[in-house]
Amino acid sequence: MHVSSIRLSSNADLRGANNERSEGAMNPQLSDCAAFVGIDWADDHHDYCMFDPTTGERQQGRFDQTPDALNEWINRLRERFGGRSVVVCLEQSRGPLIYALMAHALFVLYPINPKTLAKYREAFTPSRAKDDPTDADLLCELVTQHSDRLTAWKPDDTQTRQLAALCEQRRHVVDVRTQLIQQVTAALKSYFPQALAWSGSELHTLMAAEFLLKWPTLESVQRAKAQTLRTFYYVHNCRSETLIQERLEQIRTARPLTTDPAIVEPLALTVQTLARLLRDLYTAIAQYDRQIRALFRQHPDAFLFDRLPGAGAQLSPRLLVAFGTDRNRYQKAAELQAYSGIAPVLERSGKQTWVHWRWQRPVFLSQTFYEFAQKSIEFSAWAAAYYRLQQARGKSRHASIRALAFKWIRVLFRCWQERRPYDESVYLAVLKQHASPLMAYMAETAPAAL
Repeated sequence: MHVSSIRLSSNADLRGANNERSEGAMNPQLSDCAAFVGIDWADDHHDYCMFDPTTGERQQGRFDQTPDALNEWINRLRERFGGRSVVVCLEQSRGPLIYALMAHALFVLYPINPKTLAKYREAFTPSRAKDDPTDADLLCELVTQHSDRLTAWKPDDTQTRQLAALCEQRRHVVDVRTQLIQQVTAALKSYFPQALAWSGSELHTLMAAEFLLKWPTLESVQRAKAQTLRTFYYVHNCRSETLIQERLEQIRTARPLTTDPAIVEPLALTVQTLARLLRDLYTAIAQYDRQIRALFRQHPDAFLFDRLPGAGAQLSPRLLVAFGTDRNRYQKAAELQAYSGIAPVLERSGKQTWVHWRWQRPVFLSQTFYEFAQKSIEFSAWAAAYYRLQQARGKSRHASIRALAFKWIRVLFRCWQERRPYDESVYLAVLKQHASPLMAYMAETAPAAL
């Protein structure tokens, strides 16, 4: 471990005047912290810069990304500062380093967006020169000078974080499955397009994967006995005699798109390889679903989200973890609307004004609210009316759904803060009491819903 100590002075620091200002503008709420640390993390090592407000000393060093090296560094800090809090600023809110640091009550963590550091760096180096120790120094400066404008990270309880990780990882696995399905579809269209219909209406099903593993070519499925095919469909819960007989007749009379072995054989092998992966993913996603369902049912806030219109088994847990359990994290709904990326951004320059959606946002969180709003249109009368109203005003489909998501966040935020389950009849009564234009629109377009 290499450590060097540098006494802060206006001559020794290239940004002396700025650093003196940063250390003098410390957030009063953090004045009792023993030290401020900026860490520029990497896969195999981490550069850090530590400022001691008592001595005015700035120390730079490096430690390896190993449990032993990390624990040695933490123990040195604990011994040096007698267990007093140490503020740490770094460019991530997940990953091996922050997972290790969050296990120690010693640290107050300030994870920041990498773009924040990049823009801050460019303020002093327009050339965009970058160096890990310098970034660590800038992170240390950010947290000492601007801690009042940054947000300390307060993780949710273990149950909520586990549920959040399962929901997000499930989404990643589903995305992988979607990519595989696209590859299988493209391959089948090139030599065996009939399989897209005969293997079922959806390629993500277990039936589709096993059909393609058994019969990856037209020739192979035409060699199969009719009773074998009939049994296959029955085993996979396809028991419509009309549909089965129709498929059997299609298989018997089908003609190949191509018989060129240079095309058929390589693509058939590709389809079988991808089908094996799809079969494994089917099992894996089912396992994710079981764990998510079990954790969600045990969660103390599950009753707030389990009966939302259109949420279902997938979106209910995602909405729960989107809000979390810390009722002090957001003081008002607008904070979550902005953080999630659902709230629009207003830009003004001179006489020009431009409103657009947020380009930088937590994508999975934004998707959660968007997808819930989209599903709610089918199950909520006012949500469907609000969506139609936005389109009647000239908004695009996506803009209309985002506007609905914006409104849903405000409704759910109130339920979350008051720990009161959503009740559509109560919400409609509130809209009516306040003479909402939405109620008038609903009365005109769908009076039966009222």
